[in-house]
Amino acid sequence: MVETRIRPTLRQYAAYALVRVLSALFAALPLDLASGLGGVIGCAVGPLTPMHRRARANLARALPEIGAGARRRILRGMWAHIGRVFAEYPHLGHFRLYDGSGRVEVIGAEHVDALREDGIGGIFVAGHIGNWELASLGATQRGVPLVHVYRAANNPLIERLIQRWRSAVGGVHHPKSPRAARSLVAALAAGEHLGMLVDQKYNEGIAVPFFGRDAMTAPALAELALKFKVPVVAARVERLKGARFRLTVLPPLDIARTGDRAGDVRAVMTRINALFEDWIRDRPEQWLWMHRRWPDDRD
Repeated sequence: MVETRIRPTLRQYAAYALVRVLSALFAALPLDLASGLGGVIGCAVGPLTPMHRRARANLARALPEIGAGARRRILRGMWAHIGRVFAEYPHLGHFRLYDGSGRVEVIGAEHVDALREDGIGGIFVAGHIGNWELASLGATQRGVPLVHVYRAANNPLIERLIQRWRSAVGGVHHPKSPRAARSLVAALAAGEHLGMLVDQKYNEGIAVPFFGRDAMTAPALAELALKFKVPVVAARVERLKGARFRLTVLPPLDIARTGDRAGDVRAVMTRINALFEDWIRDRPEQWLWMHRRWPDDRD
């Protein structure tokens, strides 16, 4: 069967040209300066986009106890943070998490070492919190290359650029597809390790509480962990100040195997969602509130 290539539209070419110019600028600047400039741009541009309305609605529903002023500050911080993450992508290859430079403080590296030495596969799980790419770097730079499945960008030109940036992270990155899902199964069967970001909406998933409302959540992480009896290790990335971070790797989750597969899967994903919720409540400006995370999102 001949693969049909869809040619990018003029709008996609224009968007790519803008992203390419900005990324070249950020790559030419020192990391701290690039990150700071990205934050300024993100803070200026983000609130003007259609996604701002959805982010504002999600934040109000998830954290109704905080005032309007606090929500505005969180949203400004979120756009600044997103701008910084974008500006940091061309510099991913320069991050060294274990060189003692202080750029990234790492807590729990021994849990990554345990994954490397236990002789079986494993799952490294994180959310789109802080600069999430550093979670994967925390594994690969400790000798644990990861197999990832991710949602490809709608713009194929920008997607190729993102792939080039992510090559600095190491491991394998598969765009989401049935073939990619099979690659996760094959990787665990071969004793390899997966890197999974599981805080986005998945319409075919299961309803699991998240900020007091059911959110459609992908169950694959729990299903794979139960099927292959491998450890699940959660990693949290926090932006401390500017382009300095803390990576915290937790001990493997306790996973109950009661014989009720559906109940066990739901229990694992409920624990994961609760963990993410705690992290987001702690630093709400470092999560992507514009996601359509809940089934009743209309904005």
